[in-house]
Order: sequence, then C-alpha cells, then structure tokens
Amino acid sequence: MGLEGKYDSQSVEEKWYKYWMENNYFHSEVDDREAYTIVIPPPNVTGVLHMGHMLNNTIQDVLIRKARLKGFNACWVPGTDHASIATEAKVVAKLKEDGIDKNDLTREEFLEHAWEWTHKHGGIILEQLKKLGASCDWDRTAFTMDDNLSASVIKVFVDLYKKGLIYRGYRMVNWDPEAKTTLSDEEVIYEEKQGNLYYLKYKIEGSDDTLTIATTRPETIMGDTAICINPNDERFTHLKGKKAIVPIVNRSIPIIEDEYVDIEFGTGCLKVTPAHDINDKTLGDKHGLEVIDIFNEDATLNSFGMHYEGKDRFVVRKEIVKELKEIGVLEKTETHLNKVGTSERTKAVIEPRLSDQWFLKMKDLAQPALDAVLEQDVRLVPEKFISTYRYWMENVRDWNISRQLWWGHQIPAYFYGDGKEDFVVAESRSEALQLAKEKTNNAALTDADLIQDADALDTWFSSWLWPMSVFNGILEPDNKEINYYYPTNDLVTAPEILFFWVARMIIAGYEYRKEKPFTNVYLTGIVRDKQRRKMSKSLGNSPDPLDLIAQYGADGIRVGMLLSSPAGNDLMFDEDLCKQGSAFVNKIFNAAKLITGWEVDNTIKQPTSSAIAITWYKARFQQALVALEDNYDKYRISDALMITYKLIWDDFCSWFLEMIKPAYQAPIDATSYQEVLAILEDNLKILHPFVPFISEEIWQHIDDRTTEEALIISSWPKKAVIEEEFIQEFTIAADVISGIRTIRKEKNISFKETIELSVLNHDNTNDRFDPIITKLGNLSSLDYVEKKVEGALSFRVKSNEYFIPITGAINVEEEIEKLTKELVRAEGFLKSVQKKLQNERFVNNAPEQVITLERKKQSDAEATIETLKSSLASLK
Repeated sequence: MGLEGKYDSQSVEEKWYKYWMENNYFHSEVDDREAYTIVIPPPNVTGVLHMGHMLNNTIQDVLIRKARLKGFNACWVPGTDHASIATEAKVVAKLKEDGIDKNDLTREEFLEHAWEWTHKHGGIILEQLKKLGASCDWDRTAFTMDDNLSASVIKVFVDLYKKGLIYRGYRMVNWDPEAKTTLSDEEVIYEEKQGNLYYLKYKIEGSDDTLTIATTRPETIMGDTAICINPNDERFTHLKGKKAIVPIVNRSIPIIEDEYVDIEFGTGCLKVTPAHDINDKTLGDKHGLEVIDIFNEDATLNSFGMHYEGKDRFVVRKEIVKELKEIGVLEKTETHLNKVGTSERTKAVIEPRLSDQWFLKMKDLAQPALDAVLEQDVRLVPEKFISTYRYWMENVRDWNISRQLWWGHQIPAYFYGDGKEDFVVAESRSEALQLAKEKTNNAALTDADLIQDADALDTWFSSWLWPMSVFNGILEPDNKEINYYYPTNDLVTAPEILFFWVARMIIAGYEYRKEKPFTNVYLTGIVRDKQRRKMSKSLGNSPDPLDLIAQYGADGIRVGMLLSSPAGNDLMFDEDLCKQGSAFVNKIFNAAKLITGWEVDNTIKQPTSSAIAITWYKARFQQALVALEDNYDKYRISDALMITYKLIWDDFCSWFLEMIKPAYQAPIDATSYQEVLAILEDNLKILHPFVPFISEEIWQHIDDRTTEEALIISSWPKKAVIEEEFIQEFTIAADVISGIRTIRKEKNISFKETIELSVLNHDNTNDRFDPIITKLGNLSSLDYVEKKVEGALSFRVKSNEYFIPITGAINVEEEIEKLTKELVRAEGFLKSVQKKLQNERFVNNAPEQVITLERKKQSDAEATIETLKSSLASLK
C-alpha cells in the first residue's frame, strides 16, 4: 500500500520521536564498540530556544546520527548551566514583583527561591530541543549544580589552591553595578562610544594660579588624591612639589611626577583617582597615594560624594558638570571617542573597583592547551580562529573566579579569625575545622567559629570541567565511563565562547587527565537577518523557532538552517530557506509516494532502459557518497547537505524516477522495483542525519521493520567501485534529452507525440544510453546517419549533431531570424571569452580551475556557433 495524502510533519515528528525514545535508541552504555561522544554546550537553565541554539544543535544532531549509522556507540550528553548572574537576576526580579527584597533574606532562604525558580523554568529549552529532533541521551541529562558536578567543582578548587594556583588578592576588578558582582576580563565587552572630554581648572594651593585637567569622568573628582605631570614637560616645571585644590571638595592633593603621563593627551596633566582606574591604582601604589572609593556597589555615590550621595553616577555627571560650570571651574567641553567596558551579561557599564577576590593563575596552566591547538592535537574548524586563540592564550591573565552572588557554588574557604588571611580551604566544614585547629594550634575552635566565604564561583569554573564531570571523571578519575567516553570527539559551539569555555575546557583536560577533552571544535557562525543584523528580541528580528517548526516542520527547518551555514561564517537567515527545506521534504515524500504506489508484476522482464538507469544511479550515488564523506571529514556540513540535496532532487527525483517509472497505469517489473527500493533505502540513510523524521517515516513504510531494523540504527551505505563511464555517458545523454525537450517546447510538439531522432555521430559516442534517450525523449526511432538530414531542426551535443524532422510547414523566415539572433549572441559571448583568454595578466594570475572553465566556455560556444551555422545553412 502506498503512502497517501499530503505529508503531515507534525504527526510524523511526534510519532517517530516517541518511537525512538520508547526504544531507547538515544541511550548509550559502555560496550566493545568505538565510542563517538559529544557533550552539549549547556544552555542557561532558564533559557529558551533561539535561532543560535537551533543551528548549533542541528549540527550536533547531524554528527551524532551519522556516527550512529556508521556503527559507533554514539553518546550525546545533554544538560544545562546554572548561569549564576542571569538566573540570580531573574530570581531577584521575581522576588521584587512579590514584594520581597533579596537583602531581607538569608542565603538559605534565597536559595530556596532560586531552586524553586530553576525547577519551574529549568529544562524548558531541553524539551524544546526534542521538537527539533535532537537525539540526546536524555538519561544522562546533567546540570552544573547537580550534587556530583558541584562536588567536582569544589574538589578542583581545593586542589588548585593546594597547588598554589588559586590565591586571594585585593585587586582592581571589573564591577557590574547592575548584577552587583565582579566579572573576569573576558566578560567585559569594550565598545567605542561618543562621549565628552571636560577641561577642569584646579587651583594651586597658596596662589592664584590654576592648572587645567582634561577628564571624561568629572563625577570622580571626589576620589582625586593627586595630580600627575610628566617630569620632562617643561610647561609644568613651576608646579613641582606643590599642591592643588580639588574643586567642590576643596581637598589639598599633591602634584606628583611620573613619565606615565602622556604629554600629548589633553592638557598633559592627569588627575589620579586610585579607587576607580586600574592605571591610577598603579600610580597610587607607586607614589603611596590615599585611596578614596566614592561609589556604592550599585554605582551610586556614597558619603564621599557629599551632596550627591545616593545619586547614580551618570545622573551625577550631568549635575556636577552644571555645578562646575556655575563656579567657573569648567573651562570647555570637547566631544571625545572613548572605549567603554560593558558587562557581557547585563550590558551595564563596568566600574573599576578595588575588592578582595579569588584568582586563578593561568599562565602555566594555559601552555599545554596552547600547544594542543598549535600542534593540531585539538583541531579548530575553521582554522582562521587559531590566531585568535593563540593571541588570547599567549596574553592570558589571571582569572578572577569569585562572584558576589548566592546562586552558584559557594567558595570552600572558611574564615576563623579577624584578619583577611585567617582562613582555610577545604572540601567540607568538618575538614575545614580540623585544618583551622591545626593552623592556629587551637583545639578549642568549634564549627560556630567558621564563617564560609559568601561569594560563589564564576559559572565558567563549573562548565570548564563539563566533558569530565558529566562522566564523573573528577570524583572517580578511573571509572569505566570516563575511560571509555573521554576524550570526546566533536564540540560544536560559537566562536564568542572560544576563550570563555573552549580554551578553559582544554586547560582543565590537560590539568586533570593529561589529555585533550575533544579532538575537533566546530565553530558555528552567528545567525543574522537579511540585513546582516544579529538576531535579538530587542530588534524584533528573531522568529520563534517553535513557530517555524510548526509551520515548516523540524526537517524543513534543519535543511533551511544548514543550507547556508558554513563553519565559522555567519548565517544570513531567511525564512525562504525554511520554505525551501520544507519543499525538499515534500519532494522526498512525493517521490516515495510515487514508488510505493506502483503496481508490481513478477512476470515482466526488466527493460534495458531500467537496467541502465539503475547502474547509472548506483554509480552516481557512489560518487556522491565519496564527496559526502569528504565534506563530513572536513566539517563542511552545509556542503554535505548540498551534495545530498542535489543528488536526491536532481539525480534521483528529476532523472532516475523518470527513467525507471512504468508507462501510465502500467505495472513495473519486480526486478527493477526491488532495485529501486534498495536505492531508496540507501538514499534514506544519507538523508537521515539531515531530515530524520521524513526518512524514518518512509523507511518504516516501505517494509515491515522490527525495532532492530529502525533507520536510526541501520548501517551507513557501503562504498563500492564507481563506474565512471556511466556517469560521463549519462551527461551526454542528459544533454541530448534536454535538446529534444527544447525543440518540442519551442515547436509546440506534444510530449505524448512520438518523434524521430537522427544522429550524426562525429564523436563515436557509445549508444548505451539510447534506450534512456528513446524513453525520455518519447522517440519513435533513433537512427545513426552518415550525413545531415535536410529540412530538419537540429541541435548539437559536443561534436555530434542531432536532427528532428518536422512535419508540416515551417515559417522559414521566423526560424532564420531566431537562429540569426542566437548566432549573434553566441558570437558575442565567444569574443568576450577569447578576450579574457588573450589577456596575459588574467591567464597568469587566475586559478587553474578558472582558466579551465573559461576554455570550456570557449569550446562550448564554438560548438554552438557551428551548430547554428549548420542549421541556418539547411534553411537557406
């Protein structure tokens, strides 16, 4: 019984995903096969599916489904990240809606709300991925706050501390005043913004003299503790050893000298605010300056801000400029392009802030991870990212790993005394107490004397262990799963987290397993709209992936996403791509519906044309299979899809089925039918990674399958010898058939009406495909002749001439006019090609394949001109 009706993607997708899940096809256990492992880049636990996720996870699913078909023990580990900053912000906002202030809660009370939020919203994105067809091993779903993953994080922190790689320091850090936490250098995005340069006059103490200073941040003058001049600047020799008065504050501050000051910038004088600029802090330390912090943690001014206390820094900037102008201190204002650091998470402008934080020494840890990529032990695809990776790793700075948050892994440091250095680091409170007793030689210490550090660890400090921790490789470094599944094979992720996550995972892999965490890193591009804008909710240019799936089907979306997604290059998303993907799925369905609807007759002998067609398609399939494997190996997933797409749409549907199909309402012979089904099955196998649902639907329909014979776990097609001559000969036959069809169309000859074809075989072309030409051209005869057929229309394929006698009157004048125009066009085209080939500069500099293509254009044009001249001669 054939497939019926229209393809219904929704019911088909629901049916087969449920079937795959019920039969546990996604699950992997250690066995004697070779493992193929992918760990998912864990999305934020509170996140929802967006177009970037769609692209990333489609590629992962293509790779894992192909590995399954290739006979590997395929394991794709899913999971989510606790996302400290993003999740805590959402929980705080939800509490605010309910009239609760986070500051009124204990840590334990807040965490109860955070877990409630996580259980309610967490995992939504994973459920959405199922709609896409993601064949993850859902039994292995991990969360970075799971007990064993959390314990792994704490164990690593303690280990690195014991090795002297983690330390606590009072440093200038990047402060996010919205999230109220510090950030690592890598989490700050620098953007050029138009601002102002304010020229302010400071009085010199004990005189009427003034000096002018240019600043972009007049609101920080309350924190000024010195003025700095360059000792080589002759303009300010008279100021050496003197003091200046800070406007509004009226505080006396020293004028210091340092070559750090750029004589050319601004006025050559620099106001020094050690609490609010990293370079000022360095100057302050060098010259022993006072440090005055004027900001609260939310970037409002504190009591040092005087009458501006409690106001936001940007509000103060506007108001203080007005006040400085009123008191005659503001000399002038100029526009100024300035690099401003913003938080990668909250987009807030970063405030440099002095604070006690935990840091991880990175220089020595980074070296093995740098070598691994440079020596291609870990392969980045595309390779253009190697230079970026190298720059980051060679210039790596210590990683600020502490965050002023409650949601996350609490730092396992326990304070027991009054000093900042009175602490111990341990995996548990009981162990910490024992260490504190030993360190203080005080056996009377109790658990109540310990106060655990309130800060949490940077979220990346848990996800950098992901390929190991999901297999419990930190807590049990010799367990059978970590030894079997690690190192993983492929990682698919976005370039923007190459350092945040990829580099750090490589570092952790070499530190804790002396081995890389994965072999290949496929870096996807950014999904952009047709105007090249990054898709975002704020721009309103990002469609809802689930709406797209409902409209075009998951298979259609997968094809649409991948058709224009080369590794590392941005995808210009256009909904028409999804329409194209959906049309491709319908094409596959209709082709299968045609085949399964044929009546089969066991008594009919196989036609010669069918035998030739089958041999040709098998050769063409093998040719495509080699190219397909090559593109998979090079991670050219888009190219692999295009090879599959063209093979199915052009060769299978447009040519092969036309060659093989029986006459209208006639049966097909059993031999051809079985061969066609076998070919269809091979097609479905190479289609499956890209369009899993439609391929499983057809596979299950064309035969009675057991659960052991599902397409998802079948075998990848085997390679065979490619019969090249069949492919080459078909190319000529296809041109002949196209020539016949063109004449039929131009002369309005019904395709149901048989016609004669005569061949002047200058090329001694093999006649093997004549039965195909006869069938698809609907010929009454195909004869080889010794001379031109007079009074017939002709066309040329290579050097061969083909003649079709036309019955009835021909409007000779019209025909001559048409052919003359075509001849003029062809001769003009030939001249343009010859001009290129006569240009020595072009021939010497163009790639060889371009020259070859131009020469082919020349020979084709010459052949066309010869045919047109011959046709014109026969009409005159």
